[in-house]
Amino acid sequence: MRTILITGPGGSGRTTVAAASALAAARQGTRTLLLGADRDDTLGAALGVRTGPEPVTVEPGLTARRPDPAQGFRDGLAALQDRAASALDLLGASRLDPEELTPLPGADELALLRALRDAALAEAHDLLVVDLPPAPRALALLALPEELRRYLRRLLPPERQAARALRPVLGRLAGVPMPAEALYEAAARWDLELAATEAVVADRNTVVRLVAEPGPAGADAVRSTGLGLALRGLRTDLLVANRVLPEEVPADSWLGGPLAQQRKTLEEWQGAYDVRTVAHLGRDPRGTDDLAALDVPVAAPDAAPAQWPVADRLAEDGVLVWHIPLPGAVREELDLVRRGDELVVTAGPFRRIVPLPSALRRCTVDGAALREGTLAVRFAPDPRLWPRGH
Repeated sequence: MRTILITGPGGSGRTTVAAASALAAARQGTRTLLLGADRDDTLGAALGVRTGPEPVTVEPGLTARRPDPAQGFRDGLAALQDRAASALDLLGASRLDPEELTPLPGADELALLRALRDAALAEAHDLLVVDLPPAPRALALLALPEELRRYLRRLLPPERQAARALRPVLGRLAGVPMPAEALYEAAARWDLELAATEAVVADRNTVVRLVAEPGPAGADAVRSTGLGLALRGLRTDLLVANRVLPEEVPADSWLGGPLAQQRKTLEEWQGAYDVRTVAHLGRDPRGTDDLAALDVPVAAPDAAPAQWPVADRLAEDGVLVWHIPLPGAVREELDLVRRGDELVVTAGPFRRIVPLPSALRRCTVDGAALREGTLAVRFAPDPRLWPRGH
């Protein structure tokens, strides 16, 4: 199954483009599922059909759904209370009733990630189109599975098998339940679920499609979002320039200024992205007829996989060079910190902690340089760890 994750700056029309992309795919005979997370049902407004937690058929081949974060939060917390019943009883804590639970911040994102994972595993469709939140929130959402898995591994390392095996014995000796064992079991289950979600996002058949209105603000947003996606190793297939004005504008029209801005931005984008334009209809698209009139592209050429190659320069320069593509990065806003077997990379407002490839773990950082949108980090072999003869 192919997956298209669609995002862009707020107000760019990303939800409309997501709906139009899904509709176009369905009309070409592709079984398509459209997922959204907006509580105000902007997805339904664009489609002309109300959407909600239950899948709704928009047209033959097109199904839309918006997961309910409140229900997902209640179900998850209820299950957690059931598993921790003995520990709660030991503490004298009273259980929370489902009726008094309201979703916490972030529940929408978790519900969407869960729906994304479940849809991919079900394999009931050929194409999954996901209307992500606006770009800053979308980047945080896409980073969530990897970051949560890292936190779990640090707080509850799975390799502590001996300590886990002793807990039931200690619990019987003490005469009280040992909640730590249940905690490790829960952590293992969470890690498995997060790994499945992370695998969908990182899959070679998953791409991110950017939507922006050409202009100064759109250009800034695309540049920042592209950098954030590159740091996460995520692939983009298209940049959809939305609400493009017609070329035939009277010379004395007030639209002359916006049109000139759009032309300038489109010229800049053409050199860096695979750009597809979507015309301004002169109104907010509503219903499938309007969506079809937008003529939004469905498929794009296969996007190249995101690669961070390690170049062997030992014979020439005595170093290994790790190349990290960071288009749009600014030298003054880059920072690198080596922490054990990890590298902390900060690029502008984005930060990621990545494990080092095995060969680089036996090296020390020897410097870094940013050239033409690629960060080259040099690693020199550590004589204490590097095998003799290399």
